[in-house]
Amino acid sequence: MKKHIPNAITCLNLLSGCVGVTFAYSNNLIYAAIFIFIAAGFDFIDGMSARVLKVHSPLGKELDSLADMISFGFLPASIVYQLFLQAPQLGEMSVYLNYSAFFIAMFSALRLAKFNIDPRQGDHFIGLPTPAVAILIASLPFITAGGGSFWMAFIQNPFFLFIFSIGSGILLVMEVPLISFKFRNFELRENLFRYILILSAVILILIFKFAAVPILIFLYIVLSIIQFTFIR
Repeated sequence: MKKHIPNAITCLNLLSGCVGVTFAYSNNLIYAAIFIFIAAGFDFIDGMSARVLKVHSPLGKELDSLADMISFGFLPASIVYQLFLQAPQLGEMSVYLNYSAFFIAMFSALRLAKFNIDPRQGDHFIGLPTPAVAILIASLPFITAGGGSFWMAFIQNPFFLFIFSIGSGILLVMEVPLISFKFRNFELRENLFRYILILSAVILILIFKFAAVPILIFLYIVLSIIQFTFIR
């Protein structure tokens, strides 16, 4: 019985992604973003439960990727597509720009497929994980709802959204090692950059709320490059 528990939790991740998509196409982007966070919670719990119960299986691995494709690939792409539609349209050009949002879904599929067959991704990631990109995108509707001319100037700019979509896809598949949050122990020396990121996340979120997420993703990439380029 216990071997089915992680898979059941993974299915809840998938269900969250499907519900989120319905909200995205109802133009309720806040709820769509909330379901990305809910899916991320289930994604964390299913992996943890599999480790605790010691019930890893090829089926669980494949099911996890399929669920992630919806929750962290198609759902975020749908949110960005709706943001494109809310931005000023640029005549016939917008027809092509708007659909660039689905580059995120396409590169998410490629990222997840590579992850399943890449033996290098044990104690670190190669490329930005799909949940990280999804959470970055989930922060955008909250930033928009909070107002602020600085952020709105970007989020409501179709050219920025185009660059953002392409850039997100590149981050997903780039051949750059990034820090994983799988702790083998809690020693400061081995986990220094993990602790810096966690502490930074707490401080930045308290100060900037959802606007902290893009800053944290940037910090995550920079610290990863420092660790794997200069420390090792």
